[in-house]
Amino acid sequence: MITIIRVVVLALTAVISTVNAQDFQGVATYKTQRQVDIKIDSAKMDAGMHAQMVEMMKKQFQKTFKLTFNKEESVYKQDEELSKPQVGGGEFQVVMIGAGGGTDVLYKNTKEQRFSQQVDTYGKIFLVKDNIEKIDWKLGSESKFIGDYQCYKATYTKMVPKVREVLRSADDEKEDIDLDTEPEMEERTVTAWYTPQIPVNNGPDDYQGLPGLILEIHDGKLTIICSKIVLNPKEKVEINEPTKGKEVKQEKYEEIMEKKAKEMMERYRPRGGDDQNGSSFSISKGG
Repeated sequence: MITIIRVVVLALTAVISTVNAQDFQGVATYKTQRQVDIKIDSAKMDAGMHAQMVEMMKKQFQKTFKLTFNKEESVYKQDEELSKPQVGGGEFQVVMIGAGGGTDVLYKNTKEQRFSQQVDTYGKIFLVKDNIEKIDWKLGSESKFIGDYQCYKATYTKMVPKVREVLRSADDEKEDIDLDTEPEMEERTVTAWYTPQIPVNNGPDDYQGLPGLILEIHDGKLTIICSKIVLNPKEKVEINEPTKGKEVKQEKYEEIMEKKAKEMMERYRPRGGDDQNGSSFSISKGG
């Protein structure tokens, strides 16, 4: 395994030496999908409506993004905003907590190891600026082709909160979640597939740091797969760092998000005496 990795690194070094003399850039298209466990309970909802609501919720977590990159910088943003679940009639209401907008932009500078992320959260624009967190990747010898590109496997482990039910039905007899209780943590292995044929240490979302562009990610119930790559397009791509929004550090933004999420969950939590005969639902969302 070590021999194979050394061969890959040596080959990558040779490629980079050639590419460095060029104005290297590209655009990669990624499809993302997050598995979501959905339960919808209703005495008033027929099978057809039930299937329609489940499909609407699933589409909320299927999106297309584009990564525009050069040797040192990149911009990652949603390419097409899919239809979001609509609020139903008086008997059914869908509430998406903390869902980002299609205008969010993630800029990364891998040379300077920093990022700027413009995020539309609950109708307010934030500009999150901080250092890129180093990922302790373990390079493997396993390989496969994604399209025309030979890719190699890499993994790392991280601690994440265990999955908790986000919303409950109004007639759920179980005890409500204590929103102030810290969630239990568990270890998760993240798997990436990268190609040294595209010599940039970058990738979709906040995944980077490998000797080649990351084309596929498996992180819990989140899957990101590259569907198209255009290298050195005829029209030069523009990579602009976002500047709009209230500037905050990553830790501060996470505190704001946690507070807002608790407020929203409390606001829409079913109360005793609410309509027990109406439609209701619950979602269990993986990380």
